[in-house]
Amino acid sequence: MALLGEPTGGALEAGCQGTLRVAVTLRGERAHTARPWMGRNAVHRLGALLAVVDAYEPRRPVVDGCEYREALQAVSVEGGVAGNVVPDSATVVINHRFAPDRRGEAALAHVREVLSPVLEDGDEFEVTDLSESARPGLSDPLIEAMVARNQLEVRAKLGWTDVAFFAERGVPASNFGPGEATVAHTQGEFLERSILLSTYQAVHDLILRGV
Repeated sequence: MALLGEPTGGALEAGCQGTLRVAVTLRGERAHTARPWMGRNAVHRLGALLAVVDAYEPRRPVVDGCEYREALQAVSVEGGVAGNVVPDSATVVINHRFAPDRRGEAALAHVREVLSPVLEDGDEFEVTDLSESARPGLSDPLIEAMVARNQLEVRAKLGWTDVAFFAERGVPASNFGPGEATVAHTQGEFLERSILLSTYQAVHDLILRGV
């Protein structure tokens, strides 16, 4: 089995969500900004698309006792030609995190369905990356033993990790380490010495005793 030293605050975070990104390009027609009625502003079209993303209601499926929470977020926007030109193209990159009860193709089809009301002929929908999810895998004897022996809290991993890499190869894996995941990628990241020591002890004990 494999343990990924992700920041979990000393809890066992099982499985992982899948992640995919799509670049959606909306088309318009160039014109001079003094005569915008002669064209169509592709940047303005982003408003309807972003409204759909903003109003997205994420699923919260429970998989093997762990509640996952999906997400759909716009992560970058690009568009514009010049200060006096109505833009004929605008692109938004959208990230979708999906629970392990779905495979990547199903998640991708879901994103297409959500965005389809604001897409037109000529628009582009390009998949830029897709990584599969992984189910919790809590039935593995080693993982069960570590959870029981250390009375660990068990919850879903709300992000993608290399647990998916191991799961695809038939190796049971979980996320377990010090650090607080809710402040990851922020200036407020921190590490508690007591959690660092307790996670180290749990892993050390697992290596020595197994099940």
